[in-house]
Amino acid sequence: MSNLIRHPYHLVDESPWPLVATAGAFFLTTGLLEWFHYRSPSLMALGLGVIMLTMVQWWRDVSHEGASQGLHSALVELGLRYGMVLFITSEVLFFVSFFWAFFHSSLAPTVELGANWPPAGVVPFNPLEVPLLNTIVLLSSGVSVTWAHHALMSGDHHSALIGTLTTVSLGVYFTALQALEYWEASFSISDSVYGTTFFVATGFHGLHVIVGTLFLLVCAIRLFNGHFSASHHFGFEAAAWYWHFVDIVWLFLYAVVYWWGGI
Repeated sequence: MSNLIRHPYHLVDESPWPLVATAGAFFLTTGLLEWFHYRSPSLMALGLGVIMLTMVQWWRDVSHEGASQGLHSALVELGLRYGMVLFITSEVLFFVSFFWAFFHSSLAPTVELGANWPPAGVVPFNPLEVPLLNTIVLLSSGVSVTWAHHALMSGDHHSALIGTLTTVSLGVYFTALQALEYWEASFSISDSVYGTTFFVATGFHGLHVIVGTLFLLVCAIRLFNGHFSASHHFGFEAAAWYWHFVDIVWLFLYAVVYWWGGI
C-alpha cells in the first residue's frame, strides 16, 4: 500500500520493444533512401517487417497489462485519457498546417499559377463522384463505430463486435477508393502547389485512416477475446475517438479541398 501511495500510476516493466521499434524505423528510413536511389526494396521491407512485429508484440503486452494483470486502474486510465486527448490535439494542429498551406496559395494565387485556382492546366476531381462516395463511407463508419461503442457500454459484446468489424470494413473500402482515385488522377504531387497540397493533405489523411483501421481491428480481436467490459474499455474508446477525429478531418478536406478548392 505504501508503494501505491508513492506511485499512484503504472510503472511499466522493462521492455525491448522501444529499442526494436527504433531499429525498425532506422531500417525503414534507410531502406526508403535505398529504394529511391537504387530501386532495392530489401532494407525497406526489413524495416516494415520489424515495425509490424513490434506493433503486434507491444500491443499484446499493453493489452495484457489492462485485461489480465489489472494494472490499468482508474487513475492510470485517467492518465491514458489525458494522453489520448493531447495526442489528438497534436494531430489537429498537424492538419491545420496543411489547410494553412492550401488557403495561403488558393486565396491569392500568384502569376506563376496563372493567377487562378485551381492553377491553369490542372483538372481537379469532381466532388460529386468518388469524393462524395468516400464521404458517405466515412460518415457511415462513424455511425457503426458509435453503435459498437454504445453496444459495448450496454454489455452487448456481439453487437459491439459486429459494429467494429463493419467499421473496419468501411475503412478498408475507403482506402481502396482513395487508391483508385490516386491512380486515375490527371495531376501528380509535382504539379504546382495544388498537386502538392492535395496529395500531402489527402495522403496523410489516408495514412490516418489506415492507422485507425488497424486500431479498430486490434479492438475487434480484443473484443472477441473478452478483454473489454461495460465499465472497462478505454482501449476501444480511444480508437473510437481517433476514428471520429479522422471523420471530421475528412469533412473539412471534402468541403475545402475537393469542393471549394476544386470549383
